[in-house]
Amino acid sequence: MSEWFTVDNIENIAAQYRTLGPIMGLLLPFIEAFLPFLPLVVFVIANASAFGLWLGFLLSWVGSVAGSYAVFLLVRKFGKHPKLRFVTGSKKVQQLIKWVDMNGISPLFVLLCFPFTPSIIVNIVAGLSHIHKKFYLVVSMAGKFVMILAMSVLGYDLKALLTSPVRLIVAAVAIVLLWWIGKFIEKRLNARVEKDLKQARKLTKNH
Repeated sequence: MSEWFTVDNIENIAAQYRTLGPIMGLLLPFIEAFLPFLPLVVFVIANASAFGLWLGFLLSWVGSVAGSYAVFLLVRKFGKHPKLRFVTGSKKVQQLIKWVDMNGISPLFVLLCFPFTPSIIVNIVAGLSHIHKKFYLVVSMAGKFVMILAMSVLGYDLKALLTSPVRLIVAAVAIVLLWWIGKFIEKRLNARVEKDLKQARKLTKNH
């Protein structure tokens, strides 16, 4: 990662993005969801540098969310196949699934807000859990919104950020604001899930 995360490499990737167009900026974050050894941080910063803060953020966010949700759906459909039991049936994975089922979407949202969380593990565990597909899509969109926008704000003009204390302070304030917005979204989602669970328990008791 340290070899990738240099100003020169980021500028070179940004120049290549400008030549190839926005499709590459969308495609690379999508592929990273399946190949987590690829440097998502570099792709996000390169997108912001090449296409501007907001378009670069949008490309990174849409690509990353689409890739993560595709992994989730594939695991939800095929994850319990007998040939995949060597992965899904391991004790560690089963413990994580139970933990997610017990704690709901809040931990997943928090994990997805951090840029270095192994999102493929989160996607796999969520796919094997009992979380509703619609809820996980919303959680993925919200968590990655916070993470990718924060990285884009910090990295769209990396040289200026590193040489300007004012910009660094503004970036820090932006991250705090994004965290607050994320917590608000998390509370709303938790309230919705709790309401649905209560309704489900009532129906179970009635039957």
